[in-house]
Order: sequence, then C-alpha cells, then structure tokens
Amino acid sequence: MEIGIDSFAAILPDPATGNLPLPTDRMAELIEEVVVADRVGLDVFGIGEHHRSEFLDSAPAVILAAAAARTSRIRLTSAVTVLSAADPVRVFQEFATLDLISKGRAELVVGRGSFIEAYPLFGLDTRHYDELFAEKLDLFLKLGEVTDITWEGRFRPALKGQGVFPRPHQSQLPVWIGVGGSPESFARAGALGLPLMVAIIGGRFERFRPLVDLYRETGQRAGHDPEKLKVGVHAMGFVGETDLAAKDAFFPGWAHLTTKIGSERGWSPTKRQQFEMMAGPDGAFLVGDPKTVAAKMQQASETLGGLRRITFQMSTASLDTEAMKRSIELLGTEVAPIIRAAPLG
Repeated sequence: MEIGIDSFAAILPDPATGNLPLPTDRMAELIEEVVVADRVGLDVFGIGEHHRSEFLDSAPAVILAAAAARTSRIRLTSAVTVLSAADPVRVFQEFATLDLISKGRAELVVGRGSFIEAYPLFGLDTRHYDELFAEKLDLFLKLGEVTDITWEGRFRPALKGQGVFPRPHQSQLPVWIGVGGSPESFARAGALGLPLMVAIIGGRFERFRPLVDLYRETGQRAGHDPEKLKVGVHAMGFVGETDLAAKDAFFPGWAHLTTKIGSERGWSPTKRQQFEMMAGPDGAFLVGDPKTVAAKMQQASETLGGLRRITFQMSTASLDTEAMKRSIELLGTEVAPIIRAAPLG
C-alpha cells in the first residue's frame, strides 16, 4: 500500500489571538512538510484546489513545482484538480511541466469539486456540473494519448490539430478519479478503467463498500484488468506520540474549519464528542499513535476489499508546525513499516 499526505494549505487563526499567520510563512511551512515527507520515505504528497480564504491552494501545480525542486523521490499529485472548472489543455500543460521539473513524479487526481466557488469564478454554470466534468475528462485523457489533437465539445472551443506542449517525462501522466458519495462517479471511474480515490472525511469506512464494489464490478464488465482497478482513500488523519496527543493537535483546526464551513451549509457547530466518535475504533478518522493508526489503516483496507493507497488530510493541524512535522515523521518511520511488513489485500 502506498502512504501519503494531502494538504489543502489551510491557513488558520491562532485560537488565543484570532490572528492569522502570514501566507508567506504558511507556504514555506507547507513546502517544508513535503520535504520531510520525502525524507522519511512516504510515497506521495497531494495538494488540493480551493478558491476560498481558508486555503492557499488555488494553484496546486505551482506549489507542487516548488516542492519538486526540493525533493527527489516522492510522487507529487493534485488532490483534487477541479477539472470541471478548468481548461483541460492548460491543466495538461501545467502538470506536464511539473513532470519535467520532478523528472517523472507528477500525477493528478481529478474531480468535480465538493466546493462550487470555482464555477462562478470562471464563468461556469453549476447546472452543468456533471456534463462539464464528463466532457473535460474526455479531452484531458485524449491529450495524454496524442500531441496534435482534433476534438470538439460543448463547453470549450474545438481543437483542430493543434499541438499541445510540453509533453510529460512519463509516457502518460497517471490520472486518478476523485469521488465522494455519488454512485455515478464510482461507475464512471470503473467504466474508464481509471484508479479511484475516495474521499472519506467522516462516518464509517463500511458505508463505502457497496460503492467500491460498484466501481470494481463496472470496471470488470467493461473489460478492464482487475489489477488496474486500484482503489485509494483520502481520509482525515494525524499521528502523535500518543492517541491523546494526536487528537489534541488535530481537533482545534478541524473544529474551526468544520464549524465555519458547516455554518454555510446549515450544520450545527462541531463538538469534541463528534470528533471522538470519528477518531474512535468505528470511525473513519485515522488519528492516534502509530499502532492505532496502522491498525485502522489495515481495518479500512480489509473493509473496502483492498486499498492500494491511503492519503492523510492533516493540514487542519497546521498551527502547530512542529507537531505537523513530527506527525509526518511518525507516519513514515513508524506507521509505514508496520503496513509494509503486513501487505494488505
């Protein structure tokens, strides 16, 4: 199983003063997190894409390119690229360039986005939420196959044999489909035979088993090799010296963001009791000491029929930079060896 980290470059206020850190400082800390992840042998680091004041990740390819110049081994991916609201040609060029800078370490997770700010920002209508993604994904995948492309669609001007440059260092950029809870999204990924990255940010892992089964069944019916129907999970997670230390480091930032975003969606304020349930044995949060986290990762893989990748969303703990770096170190030096010594199904 591959193990990695996803960050949304969250910029959080100090609970005591309410003051925000300088964006330049937060960005420098984020790049340092990627450097630490590379040093301790983690497999992948992802940067999300949001267009909100709480996050600094509106241009993930730029952040990943900065990280590429300071790392040597770790794979660098978006998590996720909101392809529906982007020009697939430009996205391809950005990640092909990242692939050249990183010497073949670039990947993408593409999706429709769980936040809709990108759509009005770039002049797109959310009534076409699904159609935009289907069409732009079709174009993006074709760009990986041919240099001089002829293509026509509904939401973007036609291409009539233009060359798209540069080409990536890899023969093809790896593309995962990022999904939430829509059965149609799971089935689409299976029909295309593309790897699946499931965002599980609450609840229980077993709730997603029927959807993962749908993905695998659809892929096999479409004639795809079962070995290529890879499943990954993006989960809330944090590693500390003890279970309590991990929860205390992660909870304040998670509660702040969840309460703020939840208030926009009509949710009740977040309480510690909810967090404790999700960080407990039956919940989907991978928060605790190394043994606790490794056991829950193994449980998640068994529950979902075998996982090929788990990425930890831990940026809500970014206020405590030393705890963040220590969490990354523990994930690479203590959790990963446990997982790799007992390969999951």
